[in-house]
Amino acid sequence: MDLQLSDRVALVVGGTGLIGTAVADTLRAEGATVVTAARGDGADVVLDASDTDSIERALGRVLDEHGRLDAVVVTAAPAAQTLDQSRLSDPVQVAEAVEGKAMAFLRVANAVIPSMREAGFGRIVGISGQNALLTGNITGSVRNAALTIAAKNLADEVAGTGVAVNVVNPGPVTDAPSSEVPAGKPGESSPQQIADLVAFLVSPRSSTSGESIATGHKVRGAVFL
Repeated sequence: MDLQLSDRVALVVGGTGLIGTAVADTLRAEGATVVTAARGDGADVVLDASDTDSIERALGRVLDEHGRLDAVVVTAAPAAQTLDQSRLSDPVQVAEAVEGKAMAFLRVANAVIPSMREAGFGRIVGISGQNALLTGNITGSVRNAALTIAAKNLADEVAGTGVAVNVVNPGPVTDAPSSEVPAGKPGESSPQQIADLVAFLVSPRSSTSGESIATGHKVRGAVFL
């Protein structure tokens, strides 16, 4: 299937990370012009998602250089492994985690929506996680759930404008995902599997908006209505 990305410009925030790199490479392979963004070295543009001014400067540079911005994928967030396991219910860590993931997504999305609305087309995808569906890790649950809820609200706000907002929810991410899915747990997925789904969601082929879509098997043994 031709995803019709050959004339599209995509910004991948967190584009030097594990998932972000896979997303950027996949979109390039589909013909898109890809701009990677991150706080540190190695990205095409510097973007600190905790700083509104930094976001605006990065977006301004993309628009100045390419004249358009069709898709934004936000993968930037501290890895789950960096969370202090002894502080999973600590309100300070929970707030910091929400700031680092959900609010980062919201700032970037809010900044790109006006130009997308004006163009009559845009795709925004946030990477959340199936921890949002599980108890036992308040920090992981809340930061992912907050991103998902924010994205759904934004999707409803821009309904009918040509702009779509969606969330991809991986289970554990590994280069060699197991086919086994333990009871009460999500299935594993690879960065490439995540990237393949993202590529479809940012494509003009996709009319999906307001969805939270799992990669890997969605939590086994639970029904979500």
